[in-house]
Amino acid sequence: MGLARASGPVLLILIIASLVALVLNPIVKLLSRRLPRGLAILVVYLGFVLALAGLGVLLANPISTQVSRFESDVPHLVRQANHDLANVQRWLDRRGIKIQVQKQGQTALQTLQKDVLKRSSDIVSFSRDLLGRIVTVSFDFVLVLVLSVYLLVYGNEIGGLVRRIMPAGDGTPEDDFPLLVQRAVSGYVRGQLLFCLIMGSSAAVCLAIFGLVGIFPAGEQYALFFGAFYGLMEFIPYIGPIIGPLPAVIVALFQNPITALWVVLLFVALQQLEGHFVAPQVFRISLQINPILIILALLIGYQLYGIVGALVALPVLAVLRQTVIYLRRHLVLEPWTVAAAGIGSRVVGSGPEHCLDCGAAVGDRDAFCSACGAAVEHRVPTPG
Repeated sequence: MGLARASGPVLLILIIASLVALVLNPIVKLLSRRLPRGLAILVVYLGFVLALAGLGVLLANPISTQVSRFESDVPHLVRQANHDLANVQRWLDRRGIKIQVQKQGQTALQTLQKDVLKRSSDIVSFSRDLLGRIVTVSFDFVLVLVLSVYLLVYGNEIGGLVRRIMPAGDGTPEDDFPLLVQRAVSGYVRGQLLFCLIMGSSAAVCLAIFGLVGIFPAGEQYALFFGAFYGLMEFIPYIGPIIGPLPAVIVALFQNPITALWVVLLFVALQQLEGHFVAPQVFRISLQINPILIILALLIGYQLYGIVGALVALPVLAVLRQTVIYLRRHLVLEPWTVAAAGIGSRVVGSGPEHCLDCGAAVGDRDAFCSACGAAVEHRVPTPG
């Protein structure tokens, strides 16, 4: 019971570490031509950490600046919204419509202002301390890191073991199972990064255009933050496309409900573009999997391990797809047959029989040819 209970988190850590090792292994193999494999692994991981830290530093300053500017603009946006509410209330009062919107609206704005200021402060703090957070990693991340390093160190031995277990290929890279699995995972990762970059950039450009034409004035100022947040949320299945537009919609609500409606319509259009054009084109080569299987994999991964399970579900599905294709290519299974009257009966000593497909000799009681696997129909003895 203890082993079964512990196997769940351990299996997830092993899956993530294996995916990381598969993604980084091509770079390690490239560097191993000039460096010892252990040194090549060290260089790759140091380069990966430095690249991640550099990206965090590059994005932290402009994003934190835009968030800080937005934080300082929140009181002005709230005053403007209160002014608009007062105008609406006076319009209703002049026409004798007994509806109180100003008081309820002001209470909602105060609550929203407190929540936005608190969340924006958290974002600024996170972006400024991003490098420190990268260094101070969690225990599970350390386990994934260490395990992926060992998987890379023993990568050649693991590849040889997999080749001995799986049916032999023809010796070319296009028919090498470990290499095919590595390409499948790397292709998915490249496709996901490209997809998030396209959607984040599209959102930033569209919001900047909205700001330039006057539809959403704040869009020009905070386009980088809104686009980066939207692109980052695209990594998260299901809830990512819903959470991604929230900062832009909240800011638009402070300015004008009509502006918020335009922003919502913009993100609906982006998601329609994402679902009907961007995602099919980007993942057409990287996954090549039926959408029904993709949805089922995401559901199963989410039920097993939550958001993390949904994140790793698609690369695992890509590995399973490649495994099935490879086995179908190299395994010949005995076909299902239905016994017919007289088939299978043969008089011993009536002479040897041969396979009708390949001509190899077959025994008296052989149901299938040992050379090609085709079903064998023995001669039916003639009466008399």
